[in-house]
Amino acid sequence: MVRISIELRTASPRDAIDLLETLRFLTSSTRLDRGCQECAAWTDREFIVHYSEGWAGEADVRRRVRSPGFSSLMALMECGSAPPLVKFDFVTKTRGLDYLEEIRDGMTELASERIQ
Repeated sequence: MVRISIELRTASPRDAIDLLETLRFLTSSTRLDRGCQECAAWTDREFIVHYSEGWAGEADVRRRVRSPGFSSLMALMECGSAPPLVKFDFVTKTRGLDYLEEIRDGMTELASERIQ
């Protein structure tokens, strides 16, 4: 199993609630994706918004990160008052935004190859 965890700091309780409502809307479609084992969004007492996805394997995570739905999630990550904390937890290791960049950069390379 691979888990994607995101923490987003917000400027106010109202911002946290608005962001949480949007993320919860996204969870319903994400749960239907092949390989998704769990997807949830919540906030804590400090109004830090948490978002988590659990995937059956790395191939599922790679497909997810390349999806339009994940592009929407990335846009929401910019709504925080500070840079988001993003983690990809594998069975044997944890990676951060570098993993996201690695996969998404591969999308650009594939698109360039198709054009040529």
